Amino acid sequence: MAKKREPLVVASKVKAYIKSKKMMTSSEALLSISDSVYSMLDKAANRAKANRRSTVKAQDL
Repeated sequence: MAKKREPLVVASKVKAYIKSKKMMTSSEALLSISDSVYSMLDKAANRAKANRRSTVKAQDL
């Protein structure tokens, strides 16, 4: 069984933004957005490590 990860996005903010586009948000969309953020951060951390840094910078994203 996969370990459940803590959401990294504020659901109310995401929903409000999507609502401002006159759209609705499914709960699956919120999970997918959070998964995308985890992936993006993992890649950025790996890039920083590859460049011998312990700080993730904007350029890593």
